[in-house]
Parts: sequence; C-alpha cells; structure tokens
Amino acid sequence: MKILTGNSNRPLAEAISAFLNLPLTNASVRRFSDDEVFVEIHENVRGEDVFLIQSTCYPANDNLMELLVALDALRRASARRVTAVIPYYGYARQDRKLGSRTPISAKLVANLITAAGAARVLTIDLHAGQIQGFFDIPTDNLFAAPVFVNDILEKFDGEEITVVSPDVGGVVRARAIAKRIDADLAIIDKRRERAGVSEVMNIIGDVAGRRCILVDDIVDSAGTLCNAAVALRDAGATSVCAYVTHGVLSGNAVARVTSSPLEELVTTDSIPATQAVRVAQNIRQLTIAPLLGEAMRRISDERSVSSLFDHPPV
Repeated sequence: MKILTGNSNRPLAEAISAFLNLPLTNASVRRFSDDEVFVEIHENVRGEDVFLIQSTCYPANDNLMELLVALDALRRASARRVTAVIPYYGYARQDRKLGSRTPISAKLVANLITAAGAARVLTIDLHAGQIQGFFDIPTDNLFAAPVFVNDILEKFDGEEITVVSPDVGGVVRARAIAKRIDADLAIIDKRRERAGVSEVMNIIGDVAGRRCILVDDIVDSAGTLCNAAVALRDAGATSVCAYVTHGVLSGNAVARVTSSPLEELVTTDSIPATQAVRVAQNIRQLTIAPLLGEAMRRISDERSVSSLFDHPPV
C-alpha cells in the first residue's frame, strides 16, 4: 500500500499518512512555464495498491488536471490498483441539467477520472448521492455525520437542540444527524431568486428557546447559512451554529460568516483552510484524516468500510 498526494490538500494527506504510519510516496507535481502539469513518481509502484489523495477544490481546474495526470502516471508505472481519494469532489453541484443546453459536468469529471486510470474512488459527502452512479468503477461515499455527531454530543451534551436543514434538499442529511443525537428537526423553506442569492421564507418546525444546529454538505458564498441564521434567531432560537462538510468559502464568505449571527461554523479539512479561515473567530475545522485513513486501510485489506458510517475511528 502506497500513498501519493497532489498539491491541493497536502496537510490532510500528511495527517492521513501519520494516522496510517505510512510515509507519503516520493513524487513531484510541478508546472512548466506555460502552466502545464507535470507529475513524476520517484519510487517504484509496480504491483502496488496506490491511494492518490487530491481534492478538486480551488483552483478546481488545476487540481483536477493534477489528479488526472497523476492517475495516468501511476497507471503507466504499472501500479496494481489506483484508488482516487477525493475528499472534496468538485463540479458535484452540476449533477443534472438545470436548463436547456447545459452540461452535466459531474458526470464528465467521473468519466475523466475513470479514463485516466482510477480503479476505485473514495470520497466523502457527495453533494448528490446519484453521482456514485456516474462512475463505472467502485465508489465509496463516506459521511462526515459520525464525526459531527461526536463533536455535537461533546459540546452540547444535555441541551435542548434542534437540527435544521437550510433547504428541502438537505432534509435527509439533517434527519440522519438529528436521529443520532435524539434531537428535533426543522426545515427552512427558501426561495432562490438567482444563483448564489437566497431568500429565507418560512421555518417548518419549532425553534423557539432552542439551540439550533444547521447541517449542510457545502458552504460556498455562505449566503444561505447566514440568512438561515438570521431567520432562526428572529424565530426565537437562543443560538445558531452550523456543521458543514466542505468549506468552500469563496469570495466574501468568511467575512459574511464572521459578521453573521452564527455562533460557530464547523467544517472538515476536506478543503485546506485559507488564512482568512484560520484567523476567523467563529470558524473551526474538524479533521477527517482518521476516517479516510481507516477507509483506505480497509479497502487495501479487502475489508468492509460500512461500519465507518456509524463509528468513525479516533
């Protein structure tokens, strides 16, 4: 078993390496003067079970190209099996046609990863479950919910909590966490006037006098979360925090979160923290390195990974 990483999220790769007590494979991922990606592997990987760790976060196209070129390099180096470990799967929000003459880019990216040489994919909290079906190779979609549940139980033990889905599409995810911590569930009905802008309309459920926890898979501009926090406080919630798997946090998102009623935004390290995120007073990251590391070990040993959905390693 060997672990290789691109440049997108080296801190997470190093944490996984430490968890597994395996050194990262010696390789260089660099650019030519015209920004072409070049990957060179400096160790023998012939016949090895290789795990390539690469999030396709910002800059998405550069990181995606690194992933594809590294997959091709490993295939041509005669690796026995290459598993693409993609903590954050970019283009996942383009999982269906939103109008006439629009692409399904999540499927295109799946085709590219498969064609480049991946034999298996390991990811976490896909934006839409059907993306698993876009791959014609085995795909394991882990969930950050157990990691979040442990943190919630430690922080809010014994308090009256309501788990809130910021939109109708996230109800299944929010319900799963609410069930595990034995909390009530509320849903925010919103109307999106245009892409990236949301307007909160109604809150379905009782939130008055309760600590509310918003649960989502991706926070990008943070407009939805911040609007939801305002609506919940206006409805009588004593406090509002959010647990979101992938902290994209583009543009002015960090400033928006720090000036919002959100007591805390908790994300995972599927996307590396920017300097703005690191200094923000109300943004915190939880690591998913043990979760991914244990899944990688079980895949290499040909053991089941399903128990990780409920009991993550520590």
